[in-house]
Amino acid sequence: MKLRSLAVVIFRQLRRPTRPRRINLLLKGAAFLLFLWVFDLFLYSQIHSVPRPPKDLDGPFSTGCQDPKKAAASHPRENATFVMLARNSEIEHARQTIQNIEAQFNRWFNYPVVFLNNEEWSPEFIRVLNKTVSGKAIFDVIPQADWDYPDWINKDQARASIAKQEKLGVWNGGKESYHHMCRFYSGSFYNLAALSQFKYYWRLEPGVSYTCAITYDPFLAMSTHNKTYGFTTALWEEPNTCPSLFRAVDDFRIANLIPSTPSWNSMIVVPTWDPFPIRWFKGRYLQSPHHSSSGSKWNLCHYWSNFEIADLDFFRSEAYQSLFKHLDRKGGFYTERWGDAPVHSLAVHLLLPPEKLHHFSDFGYFHEPFWQCPGNAPGKQMRESEVLGKWEDGERNDLTQETEGAIGCRCQCFASNPKLRRNNRGICLGIMQASQAFHRPSWWEIWRGKWPYSINIPG
Repeated sequence: MKLRSLAVVIFRQLRRPTRPRRINLLLKGAAFLLFLWVFDLFLYSQIHSVPRPPKDLDGPFSTGCQDPKKAAASHPRENATFVMLARNSEIEHARQTIQNIEAQFNRWFNYPVVFLNNEEWSPEFIRVLNKTVSGKAIFDVIPQADWDYPDWINKDQARASIAKQEKLGVWNGGKESYHHMCRFYSGSFYNLAALSQFKYYWRLEPGVSYTCAITYDPFLAMSTHNKTYGFTTALWEEPNTCPSLFRAVDDFRIANLIPSTPSWNSMIVVPTWDPFPIRWFKGRYLQSPHHSSSGSKWNLCHYWSNFEIADLDFFRSEAYQSLFKHLDRKGGFYTERWGDAPVHSLAVHLLLPPEKLHHFSDFGYFHEPFWQCPGNAPGKQMRESEVLGKWEDGERNDLTQETEGAIGCRCQCFASNPKLRRNNRGICLGIMQASQAFHRPSWWEIWRGKWPYSINIPG
């Protein structure tokens, strides 16, 4: 019996791992976990990849100047309008912006302008702007129901949230009217009676300016090229304005069985270093800011919506209006400070294929503090044009020097360097255009911060 007990003890000792064997087991376990982690990251990157299309899906509508009178006469005007939301107190900025767009474009094309206000227009505003517009001026007052809290929102709680946002330093978070404006532009704007007759709109804001001549009809170009949404500038959103917006939009996507497309994937941070259990926990339970319920993270990129040329039928569509109603019920336009710019941006990347989006890279545009300016296309400035105005060498020193790769018409850019196209890095624009771009910057160019000005146009 003793011998048997001794044999059992010896056998157990032999089976107990020695220190080197224990270390070996730990290393094997760590290697297996590392393999799972790398495989998960690879799988996540593949699922959320943005494949290269067979060709570039967007490019400038025009390079250099055209004869704007011939362009205007060659086709009937599109069913389109400018739209400006303004206050009576902004009369001077509104006048300057209308004078600017008239000089650069509308004096040849004579599109109407719809002016919107949440209060009654002053006679002086109507008088001054009527004189400034070459086309028809329409002055409309926004219905009270479209510039107020919805019925399901507790107003006291909403105002308390707005006051809290002001204390926390949320950008424009303490302004009740700003919250109303963001909700208005995100939803009910497109169904206003004053806009019901129009298919396309071009959004203007008091104080913006255009720094190049626009000698073709962008509404006609949008229709001809079958585009739905046009933009100029893409930037990162202020993180504390909309921590739950991306989750709300992605929940709508999942509930409505909308597939994850390359256009949608371009809004997601890839790669991520969080393995699946951490992503899932952060998204489902922690509800981390800017994460979906499954744990994917929004890169915060969005188009700056103070400039938009877009098809109103898209925003009137059942798909977009359903998305807006879903977001509206979440209450984030007041409990947070959801802006119309990220709402529009996420919506067009969710609901539209990439070929429907257009970067107006040939426009020079300024909204403080950011601008883009395409520079002047060499040999295409029509110096002999009676319509645009003739000039000889040395007579138009106010125009930006013509440079290789530039695509604009008679631009007056802000930069002293004629090759500088914008005063922001263009990272978000490059990321958001990826689903449209066959020509993409190399990893070396990205690492050096050399993002293109637009698709296949050097920066």
